[in-house]
Amino acid sequence: MPDFACQPSARQAGALLKRAFLPLALAGLSACAMLPVGPDYRPPASPLLHRAGSQPLLNAGDNSQSATADAQPLPDHWWRLYRDDRLDSLVRQVLAHNTDLRIAQADLERELALLKEAGSARYPTLSANAEPSFGHPSGVALLAPDYVPPNTWNYDSGLNLSYQVDLFGQIQRAIEAADADSQAARAALDLVKINVAANTARAYAEVCATGLQLQTARRSIDLQQQSVTLTDRLLQAGRTGELDTLRARAQLQQLQAAIPPLQARQQNALFRLATLTGALAQDFPRDVANCVSPPQLTRLIPVGDGTALLRRRPDIRQNERRLAAATARVGVAMADLYPKITLGLAGSSAGYMKDIGGGDTYGWSLGPLISWTLPNTGAVQARIAQAQAGLQGDLARFDGSVLTAVGEVETALNNYARELDRHQALLAAAGETRQVAEKTRMLYASGKIGYLDVLDAERGMAASDAALAQSSGQLVDDQVLLFLALGGGWQDTPAAGAPTPAKSEKAGG
Repeated sequence: MPDFACQPSARQAGALLKRAFLPLALAGLSACAMLPVGPDYRPPASPLLHRAGSQPLLNAGDNSQSATADAQPLPDHWWRLYRDDRLDSLVRQVLAHNTDLRIAQADLERELALLKEAGSARYPTLSANAEPSFGHPSGVALLAPDYVPPNTWNYDSGLNLSYQVDLFGQIQRAIEAADADSQAARAALDLVKINVAANTARAYAEVCATGLQLQTARRSIDLQQQSVTLTDRLLQAGRTGELDTLRARAQLQQLQAAIPPLQARQQNALFRLATLTGALAQDFPRDVANCVSPPQLTRLIPVGDGTALLRRRPDIRQNERRLAAATARVGVAMADLYPKITLGLAGSSAGYMKDIGGGDTYGWSLGPLISWTLPNTGAVQARIAQAQAGLQGDLARFDGSVLTAVGEVETALNNYARELDRHQALLAAAGETRQVAEKTRMLYASGKIGYLDVLDAERGMAASDAALAQSSGQLVDDQVLLFLALGGGWQDTPAAGAPTPAKSEKAGG
């Protein structure tokens, strides 16, 4: 033990602080080995989670779904399955410039900074202060009422070293909560990524599908224009009446009236693409505007299994990490029931400026600070109840995300399978109505039938072609929604404590 009766120099005082604090730091480290209060986090394991992870996503008894998807793992960057260079380029632009992604990235950086702040509580805190001043104290303060001290320069300085002993694990629980929050923010970033990628693919597919519908509508207009020309010739030849000509022109006007809404839809989709890429609406990608062929898959959609879905979906990972953070916050609140111990070492120097460095200007102190709120712990108990209620809410939210994930996948698979059936039927119907329209025109030109039959056939052909073009776009939209439901995009390694249905335990300990 050093001899504090001497008058140390400034360098000796600094060395003294270091030597005196070393045993305190060792004592604090040994105290950290104690078990923290509050529940230890364990991955949730409800029967619902186990069933969702163990069952296949494809219904073996549903042949239509089995014919549209297989159980192969869903690859990263699912949009590359379309082998469309324009779509791939658009997604790259979106991931580089989208404003929602910038917000999510900023949120992640904030959570990482909060984690760093929480971790800093494990280390000693060193503070220093210095206060020079000019003047003099009052004579009364010096117990000399009739004395007026001379004006002079004075100083007051200090150096404080403190360390909070994490005796009941409050700091450890706070770090656990901050770490789980940062992992939840990372999952939220992934969630934004797959959403903007899916929205980009949907907008691109709508541009192309609408382009196909416009192409189909214009082809129907060209055919109807030929019918108008034919009726005009027959009218001039006296082989038909004026009523047929009027009917043909009315059908042409109806077909032309379908063009503006389709143009508006296509332009709106281009505006959405521009917004997604972080550009102004008028700066939409010009090379996409002339697309008339929706992207097509060349293979069955890979869906994986239930366990892969639970690990892949970022909203499930996000809610699971929120649950871990809520569990740790219960321990943070419970630690307030117990005393807090802060070890401190302080050195100071004060006096006249002319005496700076003198032995009689130094002082020091060493000792613990113990704080404990007694006997009123009602506020602490209320905070514990709040944390426990938050834990139960996050557990329910996690279960809800599992239900939502499975339900969205099944719904998306069902919609895609049914739309594929509809598309096949429309494809067959379009071929047949086209043949009917061609034959009725020939019969009308030879005078064997009236124009009402031609008009009805051409209306059927136009409606069938429009429905087929619309279905082509709907198929791509249903595919993208299925990829979105599957959580496709990024298959990050699951964080510590991520749900593993086969080996999970009850949350909260």
